[in-house]
Amino acid sequence: MTLVLSIEEQREILDMKNVLEVLEILYKEEAAGRALSRRRSDTIVPNKTGVYGLKSMDGVVPAFDVGVVRINSDVITWPVIGKTKRRVKVPAAPGGRWVGLMLLFSISTGEPLAIMPDGFVQRMRVGGTSGLGVKYLARQDVKVLGLIGSGWQAGAQVLAACEVRNFERVVVYSPNRENLVNFVDEIGREVQVEVSAADSSEEVLSAADVLLCATNSIQPVFDGLLVRPGQHLGCIRHCEFDENAFKRIDRMIIHSPNASPMHQVMDEVQMEELAGDQGWADDHGGVDWNNVPTVSQLITGQVEGRKSDEEVTCFANNIGLGVQFAAVGARLLQIAREKGVGHELPTEWFTQNVHP
Repeated sequence: MTLVLSIEEQREILDMKNVLEVLEILYKEEAAGRALSRRRSDTIVPNKTGVYGLKSMDGVVPAFDVGVVRINSDVITWPVIGKTKRRVKVPAAPGGRWVGLMLLFSISTGEPLAIMPDGFVQRMRVGGTSGLGVKYLARQDVKVLGLIGSGWQAGAQVLAACEVRNFERVVVYSPNRENLVNFVDEIGREVQVEVSAADSSEEVLSAADVLLCATNSIQPVFDGLLVRPGQHLGCIRHCEFDENAFKRIDRMIIHSPNASPMHQVMDEVQMEELAGDQGWADDHGGVDWNNVPTVSQLITGQVEGRKSDEEVTCFANNIGLGVQFAAVGARLLQIAREKGVGHELPTEWFTQNVHP
């Protein structure tokens, strides 16, 4: 049988502790050459209301006996919110919803094991990977977590960071005050830590021992000149940092040397993320991404982490990998089967008796 899991069912059974655990196993497998991802691919064309993007990535992890394909079907806009340009997906599907799917396959039989929306796993794998950056790079004595962002991705950053370090408080800034207030209230009920709203990114920088950015901005979200010795920095897209921030980093780790997706863009589309020094610009921050060590190398001890309390460390979660979805999807499937969660459909509906 092929299992179908809703977002609500996923949220009920998968916690950050499980995500951190399975991601750490994954990166050890990847470092040993036993996990493979295909680089993310974005196909961008005009549609009736603006721009349509079809995004896909895949990954295979033999240790979990799974392969995964992740697909997003997006209507995309680039509005200016606050002072920065952002990448915003429009919930244009019926009912005001977004579209993203994960297809999980057995590498032993080839059969489809599970089908599910990707949004919750997306949030958890990004937060979990940032959390591993904090675990291996931040000082042991950190007290204050600073966060820029108050959207869907931001909450998982807090959950993961608080799982790997004993923070005393969390300080959050977002240019959307209403979202910020709601976020502080919601995340404050999920973690056993004081959570407060800041009035500016400068206020967050001045207080934070660890600063994490989790926004949809395609431009820098804070002044890198304010970075202090001993801080750990994290981002979910490298364009959240300006050149000054990159210059102040003593030790940087990235997710993958493939700094940007493969873009296929129709000529009449002006894709903001590829325009100038923003978004996916390969030279953003003056970083040679091919010569920066990865989180897999860090976790397995192939490269050193923090050397002193004065160093500025950084984990730039610069691009997502299909193997993350394979690992977290496999753990989610395991838990769902153990708990009897989800809806089973005949696997024969998704297989065929003719040679493909």
